[in-house]
Amino acid sequence: MPPYNEQFPVGTYVQIISRERLEEFKRSWRYHHPLADQQLAFAGQKGIVRKVSFYHGGDVLYLLEGVPGTWHEQCLVTPD
Repeated sequence: MPPYNEQFPVGTYVQIISRERLEEFKRSWRYHHPLADQQLAFAGQKGIVRKVSFYHGGDVLYLLEGVPGTWHEQCLVTPD
């Protein structure tokens, strides 16, 4: 994906990945905005993208309506 190009624009309905996949992301992610332990409880939850921002270098970060925390693009999918 080219830098500074989000997969999920504001207003997109998304789903947070499974708890197992969130735990793996939490273990392996070594850079900015690590997942907080409290975010694991939101695994599988669906929501609407409220805000999109970009970390230096192009990593995409999301805020979701009604779901606390900053979410990495790798932690979101299109709902079934």
